[in-house]
Amino acid sequence: MLKNGRISALQMAIMMHPTIVSTAILIAPSITGRFAKQDLWLSPIWGSATGFLAVYFVYKLNHFFPKKTFIEYSKDILGSFLAKAIGVLFLIFYLFLTGLVLRQYGEFVIGNFLTRTPSIVITVSMIIVCALAVKGGIEVIARTAQIFMPVVAVVIIFISILLIGDLNFKNIFPIMGQGLMPSLIGAIVPSAWNSEFFLLSLLFPFINDAKKGLKLGMITVVAVMFMLVIANLYSFFLFGNATSIFIYPVMTATRYINVADFLQHVEAFVMAVWIPGIFIKISVLYYAIVLGTAQLLNLSDYRPIVFPVGFLLTVFCYWSIPNLSILYDILKNMWPLFWLFHIAIPLILLVIAFVRKKRAECKK
Repeated sequence: MLKNGRISALQMAIMMHPTIVSTAILIAPSITGRFAKQDLWLSPIWGSATGFLAVYFVYKLNHFFPKKTFIEYSKDILGSFLAKAIGVLFLIFYLFLTGLVLRQYGEFVIGNFLTRTPSIVITVSMIIVCALAVKGGIEVIARTAQIFMPVVAVVIIFISILLIGDLNFKNIFPIMGQGLMPSLIGAIVPSAWNSEFFLLSLLFPFINDAKKGLKLGMITVVAVMFMLVIANLYSFFLFGNATSIFIYPVMTATRYINVADFLQHVEAFVMAVWIPGIFIKISVLYYAIVLGTAQLLNLSDYRPIVFPVGFLLTVFCYWSIPNLSILYDILKNMWPLFWLFHIAIPLILLVIAFVRKKRAECKK
């Protein structure tokens, strides 16, 4: 009952791309530009290292424990008590993370479009839609991503072409004028977003062709890296060192589009393609929370807890985040938690699992 759907490795990849990019692309140029200056396009390249590591860790752990999620094989590796303690911490972290994503979504929509709409209306509407998708199962989320993402890709390419005439390519020079360190510092926050690929640990058991999971997972990391590089380059080509002043440089950039005084205000198109992406991200995180909770509590079905978890997400959306400024600071400074939960703990689990396997082989 818990594992109520099957998806292909390609569907997994299509789901994971917006799960990482949809929020990162909005503020990545601003955060990385503050530290890396003209080398901000290099930061997503260095930051993708955590994505590659997360995908590899997930794949190897799935190889040791096929058909099991992170919550399930943690019990096999660490024992019931310690696994449950770590599982609870993971779920609290994902509740807080999903609340941040919801708040970012609400603040972005209100700040740029629906300025007179109460924030609670925006966020609760999204929660309800995501809850229905999560209740339908992983196949519903995967098929939704499969339908929307090609359209999103076409619109992004179209907007990128329209902006070419406004770009100043000289802004990128001098490349690494202050050495490698600025771009490495700028890569810290993108590396946190890339580490979210560890969510695959809750998706791998549902994949029909798990052997393709590693390959397509790595390809998705490259696709995310490429998207963030392009977003950073476009922002810096337009704004130069002023990129870090804007909270949402990519959205601001689209307002420069003006073709013969006829094609203007294409930021509405950006919103139209961004909302499906953020819907996929919230749905994947939401699904991970309810599935992990059900497995932690040994429930036979996760669907009865979908709406109660949705209420908790609404609480976390507003709890301790009074305004956009604090939200921005949290997004900049919570990277150690991403590294802890998505890189450090999985690495420890993988090492323990590997050592135990070798010992078992030696005894034979």
